[in-house]
Amino acid sequence: MSTGFVDLHTHSTASDGTFAPDAVAVLAKQSGLVGFALTDHDTIDGLEDAERAAHEHRLEFVPGVELSCQFPHPGTLHLLAYCIDPQSSRLRDVLHRLIEARDARNPQMIRRLNELGVAITMKEVEDAAGGEVVGRPHMAAVLLRKGYASSVKDAFNKYLGQGAAAYVEKERLSPREAIEAVLAAGGIPTLAHPVQLRTENDAQLERVVKDLIDLGLQGIEVIHSDHDAADVERCTKLAARFNLLKTGGSDFHGINKKEIQLGLANGRRIPRQFMDDLLARNHEPARTANG
Repeated sequence: MSTGFVDLHTHSTASDGTFAPDAVAVLAKQSGLVGFALTDHDTIDGLEDAERAAHEHRLEFVPGVELSCQFPHPGTLHLLAYCIDPQSSRLRDVLHRLIEARDARNPQMIRRLNELGVAITMKEVEDAAGGEVVGRPHMAAVLLRKGYASSVKDAFNKYLGQGAAAYVEKERLSPREAIEAVLAAGGIPTLAHPVQLRTENDAQLERVVKDLIDLGLQGIEVIHSDHDAADVERCTKLAARFNLLKTGGSDFHGINKKEIQLGLANGRRIPRQFMDDLLARNHEPARTANG
């Protein structure tokens, strides 16, 4: 039986976290973890630094990415891809398209803020990012500094969050396209934080999961900072029923989400067995969307 704890859902400055990829590894070691996965949004740019630091600190490491997928509002569908080959041309092409769309989206949001009477420039946001990938957290930092918001959360509620005044929809992949890209990269596609689908009942959640399994889904995030005890039980039952891998993670972003600690998801720790099972699946013969 595996011992120790891990975190299979973390973010760095490569996307919208506040810790550099190698710093996430240091914090994982300081937090008493035996391993972690880096799963930045729509980018694999931090994987090399994170993996090198993980090895230096004798931590198990799983290369990952979190992909945003199309899903009817009000819910959101994200896929966590584990054990991916960062050199996969199929995956890189998909991520490049998403990054180009994000780079076009940022100035659109700045224009909307300006139209609302908020004096903020793209240069100020880029300066706040300090050379890292520019995203909404950096806009929030400028809004906070200039007195347009009382906190990062307030900035998202007023201006930057989904449905807020300056929000611009981001490009998302179809679930099929995302899963096929993950499988092409030798990865393990997993449903992230199912509670964020905001399905109306258990039957609807099961329907979504079954549809994703038909496309090649192999795992489900059971433990997450947004999951209460009932959510954990619900997802655990789904994993058992459909023979899905169980995963878990904090969804750590650093000071952007101060209430979330690395390695701890709503009071729960993530057993090493989850990581071991992922790695074991990764060494099985290659799978495709057709099984």
